[in-house]
Amino acid sequence: MNDFGFYLVMTNPVVGYAKCAEAAVKAGVKIIQLRMKRASREEILREAREVRNVTSGTDTLFIVNDDPDIASEVGADGVHVGQDDLPPSEIRMRYPNLRIIGLSTHNINQTRASTSQPIDYIGVGPVYATPTKDIPDPTLGLATMGEMIAAAAHPAVAIGGIDLERLPSVIAAGARNFAVVRAVCQSPNPYDEIHRFMKIH
Repeated sequence: MNDFGFYLVMTNPVVGYAKCAEAAVKAGVKIIQLRMKRASREEILREAREVRNVTSGTDTLFIVNDDPDIASEVGADGVHVGQDDLPPSEIRMRYPNLRIIGLSTHNINQTRASTSQPIDYIGVGPVYATPTKDIPDPTLGLATMGEMIAAAAHPAVAIGGIDLERLPSVIAAGARNFAVVRAVCQSPNPYDEIHRFMKIH
């Protein structure tokens, strides 16, 4: 997998998941992730099917957060897992139809450990403080983020509190790929917001 620049994580978008995905596809986003932390399996399945319909036949890859079972069931391109989820080697064995596996890393040791794992990219974060998690991981800051990205064997995507003002600093510190959550999901016009980020990058 090559660098992909802007990576959209969809969590409670004000325009709805399908509409937000449509905006991302239209803007040429390479990867979108569905992240619904406290939703029921039925809700996630319903939204995942809609997003799969939106992304089918496009150049936008569709990733489901945490749940390889749902990702596989809806025919997503892949799954993104955390350190405490099913190990990537297990996912490869059980879900051969999932082409892409992303793994979150929160410190340099986890990043180094990821180099031998059967994954396609890593998440590096949170770079800045973010309210999108119930129990947030410690904030990395730009220097540690840069160190982790430099140590990564796979493409690394910086995540956590990245907005338009902070993005130039994130890129200057070594990030070639970056994930955005709130700045796009809270916008009533996600296409325009995505476009602003992509212009900076």
